[in-house]
Amino acid sequence: MARILVTDGMDKKAAQKLKDMGHELVEQHYEIEELKEQIKGFDAIIVRSATKVRQEIIDAALETKQLKLIIRAGVGVDNIDVNYAMENGIQVNNTPNSSSASVAELAIGHMFSLARFIHISNVTMRNDEWNKKAYKGIELAGKKLGLIGFGRIAKETAKRAYALGMKVLYTNRSGAKKGYDEYTFVSMDELLKQSDFISLHVPFNKEAGAVIGKNEFDMMKDGVYIINCARGGVVDEKALIEALDSGKVSGAGIDVFEEEPTKNKDLYTHDKVSVTPHIGGSTKEGQARIGEEIIEITKNFFE
Repeated sequence: MARILVTDGMDKKAAQKLKDMGHELVEQHYEIEELKEQIKGFDAIIVRSATKVRQEIIDAALETKQLKLIIRAGVGVDNIDVNYAMENGIQVNNTPNSSSASVAELAIGHMFSLARFIHISNVTMRNDEWNKKAYKGIELAGKKLGLIGFGRIAKETAKRAYALGMKVLYTNRSGAKKGYDEYTFVSMDELLKQSDFISLHVPFNKEAGAVIGKNEFDMMKDGVYIINCARGGVVDEKALIEALDSGKVSGAGIDVFEEEPTKNKDLYTHDKVSVTPHIGGSTKEGQARIGEEIIEITKNFFE
């Protein structure tokens, strides 16, 4: 059976299941130089977001031609050079159905946190401050939520927002989607102009750069809220801080960063930012579902 490297951890039950299937599992994180050596002795590698499987790692694996499968335990595959791997006979799979609900709930959680000052009152009260009069919030019901991108996570976010009484707008490169008449498809410009909350659900494209920058902030309503549980880089962090400081943006819920771990202290310590350390898919239920998908992928590939 296969020798599998798990670099960023995985669900314990799923790991045991793979072992029970006869696979050899090595659960160990390696930095890039050591990974280039270690990868030569594995049939498959399972990564989350911490490990980057770039061309130099793939080239090292090609020296022995043992590596046949890369599994991304999560949705996005922007930490893997997918095309290069596939061109060289290495299959790449992700687990697209597993963490959608987990990320959607975190996005909604950041919205509640900002709307009711939960993020900052948790800080000030620990500093013996009773800022009751300063924390006059807003209700989510009746507000317009604009979703940039309309994939699995966006759909789960829309479902929850709609149940809360929000009006859901969305924009998508492929146009309006059938079967979602309760939501309104609009152009990107209209979404920016109309939305009270904007949540991003798109991958990061290095060539294209940020989806939201200074020009996009200028188009938005005064007092808009920004949620990014998608990918670091899709929101220009410098432009976001400027928009927060000016009051153009009332608050931002941020789970992902241009650099991780982030060193942008101006962002993660900002009073108007509800912040988490890239935990979108990190729920017990989500990780269990990821494990189930990994088992299915492995079973189909090696048996």
